[in-house]
Amino acid sequence: MANRTRRLPENVAGDFFVDDSCIDCDACRQIAPETFRDHGDQSSVHHQPAARDEELRALMALIACPTGSIGTTKEHDARAGIAAFPAPVVENIYFCGFTAESSFGAWSYLIVRPESDGGNVLIDSPRYARPLADRIAALGGIRTIFLSHRDDIADHDRYAATFGAERIMHAADGAERLGIERVVQGTGAFRVDDDITIIPVPGHTRGQMALLYRDAYLFTGDHLAWSPARNTLTAFRSACWYSWTEQITSMEKLLDYSFRWVLPGHGRIGSDTAERMHAHLEGCIAWMKER
Repeated sequence: MANRTRRLPENVAGDFFVDDSCIDCDACRQIAPETFRDHGDQSSVHHQPAARDEELRALMALIACPTGSIGTTKEHDARAGIAAFPAPVVENIYFCGFTAESSFGAWSYLIVRPESDGGNVLIDSPRYARPLADRIAALGGIRTIFLSHRDDIADHDRYAATFGAERIMHAADGAERLGIERVVQGTGAFRVDDDITIIPVPGHTRGQMALLYRDAYLFTGDHLAWSPARNTLTAFRSACWYSWTEQITSMEKLLDYSFRWVLPGHGRIGSDTAERMHAHLEGCIAWMKER
């Protein structure tokens, strides 16, 4: 819970605030950019919510914050913020909220689809919260948990136990040690079903993988994200834990696939036409080779 005595001086005066425990994960700025900003290495409130929708988004950011760094000076009914998750992103894809400090606030997603199509898929794991689990259950539960890499697994074991879900993870990131049911070996891509292709993309970690859904939605973990500053695709050299050279090679592998959306664990969501995304990816590879 945020401590008002540790309120950052960069916050504007008023109800909502961020304290000095903020780890700069960017979740609040993505969820409620009208309220939260980046003032350099941490987030702060730059505009107090003035409308009901702004307040709801600020409460969602409060709930999603992995370190409990967002607080209020007034009492609020947080149930609306809790009930907003999983939050719709596009079509049948949802953002789970409830980010985990152990994953440095990484985003996890839920693909909701009929059992006949293979059932719901959880992409990486949020922190475990009973209200979120209940909401996921109401949406059909979880059949499969895809863990893109070792950094963003959070409470995967609790969600797997709650829903009897099968987990998929690469051996090179310690899947066997974690008791994962379906352990991926090697670097070859494969189809899980008609809609889902899993693509090993080592680089950020040795066992990093991406998941392509319906040849349109690419879930990338920490491999690839959208840069609002550059208005194109980007990667994170400073957060490459295994091999930048391998990560470039993995980016080149993605040129063989068509997608319109990039949905990362860290970094911003981005979308464009498939043709322009291909061009963005080519530009990203060229940019990476210069680094």
